[in-house]
Amino acid sequence: MTDGAFITVNGLSHALSRPTTVAALLEEIGLDRVKIAVERNESIVPRSLYEQTLLDDGDVLEIVHFIGGG
Repeated sequence: MTDGAFITVNGLSHALSRPTTVAALLEEIGLDRVKIAVERNESIVPRSLYEQTLLDDGDVLEIVHFIGGG
């Protein structure tokens, strides 16, 4: 990833000023990684790989929140 990269998160542009992993992005935007699923460029990112998965300029992420109810 180069400085000044941009990704798309749930349809909105998001600037990255430094190399960022999925885990770091989730922490930055305040999401509990246990209650979500992350899709990167149309592929699910396994929760076990959040720490190792570096985001690249142009990546498209969809983040889905799990909601309980009855």
